[in-house]
Amino acid sequence: MLIHLAIRDIVLIDRLALEFGPGLSVLTGETGAGKSILLDALSLALGARGDGGLVRAGAEQGEVTAVFEPAAGHAVWRLLGDDGIEPDGTLILRRIQGADGRTRAYANDRPVSAGLLRSAGRLLVELHGQHDDRALVDPSFHRDLVDAFGGLEADKASARSAWNGWRKAEADIAALRARLAAGEREADYLRASAAELGKLAPQPGEEESLAGLRAQLMRYEKLAAEIDEAADLLNGAASPVPALSNLLRRLERKAAEAGGLFDETIAQLDAGLGGLFAAQQAIERAQRQARRDPGELERAEERLFALRAASRKFGKPVDALAQLAAAMAGELAARSGDSEALAAREREAKALSAEYFRLAEALSRRRRAAAEELGAAVGAELPALKLEHARFVAELRSGAERAGPEGIDEIEFLVATNPGAPAGPLTKIASGGELSRFMLALKVSLADRGSAPTLVFDEIDSGIGGAVADAIGSRLRRLARKVQVLSVTHAPQVAAKAATHFVIDKRARLPGADTRLETRVRLADAAHRREEIARMLAGATVTDEARAAADRLIGQAAG
Repeated sequence: MLIHLAIRDIVLIDRLALEFGPGLSVLTGETGAGKSILLDALSLALGARGDGGLVRAGAEQGEVTAVFEPAAGHAVWRLLGDDGIEPDGTLILRRIQGADGRTRAYANDRPVSAGLLRSAGRLLVELHGQHDDRALVDPSFHRDLVDAFGGLEADKASARSAWNGWRKAEADIAALRARLAAGEREADYLRASAAELGKLAPQPGEEESLAGLRAQLMRYEKLAAEIDEAADLLNGAASPVPALSNLLRRLERKAAEAGGLFDETIAQLDAGLGGLFAAQQAIERAQRQARRDPGELERAEERLFALRAASRKFGKPVDALAQLAAAMAGELAARSGDSEALAAREREAKALSAEYFRLAEALSRRRRAAAEELGAAVGAELPALKLEHARFVAELRSGAERAGPEGIDEIEFLVATNPGAPAGPLTKIASGGELSRFMLALKVSLADRGSAPTLVFDEIDSGIGGAVADAIGSRLRRLARKVQVLSVTHAPQVAAKAATHFVIDKRARLPGADTRLETRVRLADAAHRREEIARMLAGATVTDEARAAADRLIGQAAG
């Protein structure tokens, strides 16, 4: 509900603050007093297109602030929550309009885009007037209104869930089919590659190990001659060991006679022979180690070169070939299961499709009944609104070709204003005044279903009076039991039925000194209200008879 509207420096308004309550509020005043300015200002706060011409002459910028109290679960909080604005009971929408045409928008003092402000405004306020852009005439909303009237939200949610499941299955099927088609082209390559890598059987770290072995074997080949020559010197015919051994034995036999003269020599020879024996054993070990299988180096090189060739072919490091082989094997296994998965998903999609159409057809039957009931309800309101020859039809077109998340139906509101004339779209058939009355009949029939919490009607009673104006007032008041209603009116019969009455006038800002005009809005008390309704009845000169008539209208409305 709109609870406060503050306007500063907009057209003829200097400073203005209005407080609104529930029920029906009317705004009245002479033609040209500035009623349209108020609606333009409210529209600006609700995200309408900005215009530097709205700024009061001499001011750099104008500002409009609209304060609402949406319910905790209202859709506007979910919308703003996506922008980080949490519900706190009160929502303040503010728009600053610069004289240069630029605007700034705020929601609860946080900067927001004009688009977000406009989306929030549509959830909070509906403006209905004699112009298409102010009426709820977009066919894209008609199906939702019928659903709201018929209480079909749960049915629609079930159909939407079934549709989403079916479409997900169809998307999976398309992906599986594409995968299978690609698999047919790649299967031979995958099988050959997987077989090649499987035969090669690469192991992690194998390249480094083979490269090390190859380098070692090549070193051994280069050292083999040196090792053999050293072995020949130590163990062959030229070995000094036998001669030194004979010398050591002779000296040991003479040692007793030499009186210690040979002791040191014997000790050194003994140590030297020990070292020579150790060297012989070491060179023999070196010979055995260096004497490898002649084919080992060749085999190591063949294996290493085969691994590196595979690495180049598949564009992977040698150490990644084992992982690639496993991936290819897994891919082949997955492809072999795709056909079975496709068949299973196709069966599932068929079942989901059948379930969707079952739910959608049931929803369609309920929609058709709701559309007929809504048409009858709106039709019952039309005679009293001086549309006794008019027809209102909620036309429902159904078929599988219209299938979508909202069901298989398209709905459009059609009207005919003359007997025997074919029904057509609301905006093409109805005149401005008729359109407003059709919309009033529709909103009364819908009551608070499918409606914003605040409805604004701009001169919905234009060009009519008497019993029709009284009927409009009665319907506005009846509608105001469910939602907040604001109406700009020229009809005293409508004004008399209001719970709150604002009077708009235009006066010189400082009479006698400042000739600039200024729009003012006053909350009318009982006496002022009586005088204003009398003016609406009598015109420029208010007579006692007009005041008495105003009293009767107010009394009838109160009764």
